[in-house]
This record gives sequence, C-alpha cells and structure tokens, in this order.
Amino acid sequence: MAWFRRRKDSGGAPGHRGANRADLEHLEEFVRSRRGVEAFIEPRTTVTETTVLLIAHDGEWTRRRIDSPEGARRFAHRLAIPIYDVALVGYPQRMRDYNERRKKAAGGAV
Repeated sequence: MAWFRRRKDSGGAPGHRGANRADLEHLEEFVRSRRGVEAFIEPRTTVTETTVLLIAHDGEWTRRRIDSPEGARRFAHRLAIPIYDVALVGYPQRMRDYNERRKKAAGGAV
C-alpha cells in the first residue's frame, strides 16, 4: 500500500535546517571579535541537527547549526581555528567555568 511507503527526503529529518547565511555570519563575527577561539563539532541527535560550538579563550561560547561535520571542518579550516569532536574530547573546563560565572552573576542581580 502506498500509505506505508516512506518517501526519501534529501533534506534530512522533518524540520531539518542546516546552516544559513545568518548562522555562518554570526559564527564568523564571533571568531573575528574574540581571541583564542576553538571549534567543537556537536553530533546530530534525535532533537537537534549537527551544530558547531565556538569557545573563546575566556570560555564565552556560541552555538549554531551547521550542514554537516564536514561543513564544520571546512568552516574551521577556512578561518584557521582548531576544531575538535566534542564526542571524543568533551567540553573544555573554561566553558563550564564561564557558565558558572554567568549563573552567579545572574543570581546576584536578582
């Protein structure tokens, strides 16, 4: 029966959205405006597409969707920044420290 056939969709999962120009511009601006930026590839999950996480020297970070792990590597190589697979190396301590500092600052401001 045709009702049970699955149609192949080259766009990936329903709701799939890779990186758009605004995402890439945001990432490029983050790299240009901060020192010591490193990239981390976050794998696709059942909830999110592949993302690239950029972390500056002080732990400040940003995350955006990217088309694929290969696209993340091309992005990092083009901007001459190191890139790691977060599933292999984990998140750096400086990111956790940054998040903790922000949490404390937000708690003190309330």
